[in-house]
Amino acid sequence: MLKRFRVFLSLSLILGFSATLLGKEKTDTYFPHALGSYWVYKDQDGNKLTRRAVETKTIENETYHAFSYEPAVEDWADYEHYVRPNFYQIRKDGISFFVGDEFEKAFEAKLRKEMEADSKKQQGISTTGDVSADVSYEIEVKAKDDFYLLPTPIVFDKAWTATQISGSITLKLEIQSAIPNLQIPGGDQEPIPIALVEKGKVTAKETVKTAAGTFEDCLKIEYWYAAMEKEDATQPTSSGTSDIELTRLWLAPNVGIVKFIRVSADSKVEKSLELTQYEIKSTGSGSE
Repeated sequence: MLKRFRVFLSLSLILGFSATLLGKEKTDTYFPHALGSYWVYKDQDGNKLTRRAVETKTIENETYHAFSYEPAVEDWADYEHYVRPNFYQIRKDGISFFVGDEFEKAFEAKLRKEMEADSKKQQGISTTGDVSADVSYEIEVKAKDDFYLLPTPIVFDKAWTATQISGSITLKLEIQSAIPNLQIPGGDQEPIPIALVEKGKVTAKETVKTAAGTFEDCLKIEYWYAAMEKEDATQPTSSGTSDIELTRLWLAPNVGIVKFIRVSADSKVEKSLELTQYEIKSTGSGSE
């Protein structure tokens, strides 16, 4: 079964945390949205992503700030909801991204990609030369529309629920046999449920050096997946510090996202994004 999915479902419950109030910073300080602002990022392979602040949009009778991106998404398995929201709100209780549809497509694409790699090891396996099995599957994913990037008041080491994902994976076995009259069970297996919460917490303030410059007092945020508990899905099921896949995000005051990395359970950086150029529009002069 999928390695990360196994990790998600085997996380142990850790309830303790130390909460330290960061202060009365406004969330929009860490996520500027002046029309005409732009940010250019480079990933671990040297590919560029340009984000631009564009006109607001009304969705379900609510007004959202909006971004445009270049280039457009080609492979949903490469989409990251942390750094590529099309629509977002800066509310009294924090920053929320409207990414439900995109997140569902990306989560399914990543899950499918990993399962395809895993299932190749099982395709056509035969111990006798007379019997083989092919594995296929169906995936259903449902995510909340909103991804809760950062709450206010901003507090150190206090976990919050960023989003929730539910659904199922149904495996299908097709058995082929060269032995006459041999009956081998196959068909659809029992669906494997997907019930995950993504948690987040602010872990530190750090100075971050990028190609775009050095940024002080950056909020360092960690996100991780945990098994959803039916009785209390809001409690963290991991400290978010070891033995699981972590996504780390750094937000700089008056600039926004300056760095993003995903670290695997064995502490290897799998994906990264770094700010290389930007301009923040304001009522005064811009910066670059």
